[in-house]
Amino acid sequence: MSALRRSSGGKWPRWSEGARSWPKRCSGSWPAGKGGKRRRCAVLCKRVFLVGFLSLVLASCASRAVPAGPKVRVLAVETFLADIAQNVAGDRLTVEALLPVGAEPHGYEPTPRDIARVAESDLLIANGAGLEGFLDSLLRNAGGHALLVEASAGVEGRTAQPGETPFTGQVDPHFWLDPLRVIRYVENIRDALIRVDPEGAEVYARNAEGYVARLQELDGWIREQVAAIPPERRLLVTNHESLGYFAERYGFRIVGTVLPGLSSEVSPSAQQLVRLVEAIRAAGVRAIFLETGSNPALARQIAAESGVAVITELYTHSLSSPDGPAPTYIEMMRYDVQTIVEALRE
Repeated sequence: MSALRRSSGGKWPRWSEGARSWPKRCSGSWPAGKGGKRRRCAVLCKRVFLVGFLSLVLASCASRAVPAGPKVRVLAVETFLADIAQNVAGDRLTVEALLPVGAEPHGYEPTPRDIARVAESDLLIANGAGLEGFLDSLLRNAGGHALLVEASAGVEGRTAQPGETPFTGQVDPHFWLDPLRVIRYVENIRDALIRVDPEGAEVYARNAEGYVARLQELDGWIREQVAAIPPERRLLVTNHESLGYFAERYGFRIVGTVLPGLSSEVSPSAQQLVRLVEAIRAAGVRAIFLETGSNPALARQIAAESGVAVITELYTHSLSSPDGPAPTYIEMMRYDVQTIVEALRE
């Protein structure tokens, strides 16, 4: 991990000594016989001084009792990671996503603006496990000052088996599509936030505990939904190998993928396409599922030869826009599950 660059902090502002100097509104002498006016002026000056003094005291106390939030800049590479991290941070910090909505981390090329944002950040949260191939060069170009946290660190992974993909032995990085594996994400993010903002430890621990409970509820809800699909129909063909952990958790079988591998940057050979069509026919697959933003041309060609439907509405690597069907991680998972269930249960 890169070195931690701590925020600049600084002291609370102090009231200047000049604030003790008050204007002499009752200077000069009054004519003889005007003692009443002189006394009234003296009383007025005392009242003005008292009000001003109390105002300074109250303002000083308020500035010390209600300090501004911690000046910690937190970036998460993907939109779904930013949402998970924001749930842990709560109202104490704002977490921004580096990649825009709809961006695919496989093959993404950082812009100069991305490099500048990372250089200005104190904490960068990445999925890790090889998902973000651009990460090392991005950190190097940004100066390597931000603390890098791989949210998937410590998550039990699966590796591609011989014949499964051309990337035999490579760890599948798509852990987040299994909500129970995301619990480790939450723990890693919690610990990272505490490291850069120790004063918020109690807040982050409490928020993390609450979000873990929501993930467990999501897992139970998914199991209930999947139960509506007959076991023999729980067959998946996807654009690339992204739903392996989801399938493993909820009893699906991955028959094949349009693109042969864990990345969406690899093109299939003619022989691989022929084998996929044969596998779809033999297994009785009912639909091919594609992520939003992927090119559906090849999948439609395979579907036409196989006699199956093409579903182009899964959100996997990015959330939707705020007004879309998948603006948060939990809503993304719910939307995808509903889409899969509706396509396979009948």
